[in-house]
Amino acid sequence: MMELITPGPLFFYLLASVVLASALGVALAPNILYSAFSLLGTLAGIAGLYLYLGADFVGIVQLLIYVGGILVLILFAVLLTNKIGEVKLSNLSAGLMLGAPAAIALLALLAKVSVQTPWPLTESAPAPTTARLGDAFLKEALLPFELASLVLLMALVGAMVIARRAAKEGVKDLSPEAHDRLI
Repeated sequence: MMELITPGPLFFYLLASVVLASALGVALAPNILYSAFSLLGTLAGIAGLYLYLGADFVGIVQLLIYVGGILVLILFAVLLTNKIGEVKLSNLSAGLMLGAPAAIALLALLAKVSVQTPWPLTESAPAPTTARLGDAFLKEALLPFELASLVLLMALVGAMVIARRAAKEGVKDLSPEAHDRLI
C-alpha cells in the first residue's frame, strides 16, 4: 500500500503568503483587469488551503465554482465591457484613513485568536470529507437542501417573468420605479 506524504507547515505558509499577496493585488491594483487576475491567485490559493487542511470536497468545489465559473464570468465581463480602460478613478484612497485602523485591529484580533487557540496536531493524513458530506446531504440535510433548490428555482422563474414583461412592454430601464410598475 502506498503511504501518503503530507506537506509540512512550510507549504501552508507558502499558500497563505500567495493568498495574502494576491488579495493585496485585488485591492490595490490600479487596473480592474489586474485585480481580476489577482483574484484568480486568491481563489486558487484558498482552494489549495482547503485541500491542505483535508477539506477535499470544499477545495474541489472552490476550484470548480469560483475559479472555473465565477472568475471566468468576471473576466469575460471585464474584457467585453467597452471602454473599461478609459474610466478614471478619482478616489483611489477613499476611506483609507477609516479602513486602515479597522484592518489593523482585525489583524491583531486574528493573530491573538490564532496564537491562543489549542490547535490539534496529527501526523496522519486527514480522511476525505466527501463521503460524510454526501451522506449528510442525502440524510440529515435533505429537506433544507431541497427547499433551497426550490427557492432558487422560484427566484429564477420570477426573474424570467419580470424580464418577459419588460421585453413585452419595451422597457429599457429597470430602475426600482420601473420594476414596481411591472409587478
